[in-house]
Amino acid sequence: MSELKRVAIMQPYIFPYLGYFQLAATCDIFVLYDNANYIKRGFVNRNCILSAGQIQRFVIPVPGASLFKPIKELEFSQDVGKLITQLRHAYHKRPFFVSVFPIIEEVLQSEQRSIALMCQKMMRCFFDYLGIEKVVMLSSQINYAQTGSASDKIIAICHSLGADVYINSAGGVDLYDREQFLKSRLDLKFIKMNDIRYPQGREEFHPNLSIIDVMMNCSVETVRDLLSEYRLF
Repeated sequence: MSELKRVAIMQPYIFPYLGYFQLAATCDIFVLYDNANYIKRGFVNRNCILSAGQIQRFVIPVPGASLFKPIKELEFSQDVGKLITQLRHAYHKRPFFVSVFPIIEEVLQSEQRSIALMCQKMMRCFFDYLGIEKVVMLSSQINYAQTGSASDKIIAICHSLGADVYINSAGGVDLYDREQFLKSRLDLKFIKMNDIRYPQGREEFHPNLSIIDVMMNCSVETVRDLLSEYRLF
């Protein structure tokens, strides 16, 4: 019997937290849902890092951002010099700075500024760094029926990709009906990250920071191990 094909779908976020990457790691195809409308003050263009033991937010401006524009039509600003300096200052003493910082610079300084394409590049760079093959697609490049409810659209994308299993973050437990997915020949699963800790250079641990913090503090082997620290239900 052939293995079941697993698909996960999330809006594109730039350098999100570890749980986002766990979701991507557990599926065969990870879809960045760039057809969704942009959300201001969400995680599309921002997250948190640790600097001198304090949580610090970073933001990449999105010129012309609007709740009425789909993410696929928006771009990140080219003005990332201060952010690069902020990240260098926060992590230059961390054990894996030398190998990780050039990857972050490469993503942030991409000539192509499309939010969707930059986030896709970020995902690919992350998995390449870990030596993990991963298919990362944009929803705008998939031929599917873009009508109906959120569940209808997810099911349509999954069918277009030949999926057997759809995996969603645990936050979707109250949003999606397993029976609806089963009637559409899809097994609905949810993923929840374990209580994870890793060395941050300080006694107090700050969870759910950007993946940048994880990569700066952990070896490739440790990051790969952390990707499997979750519960699927």
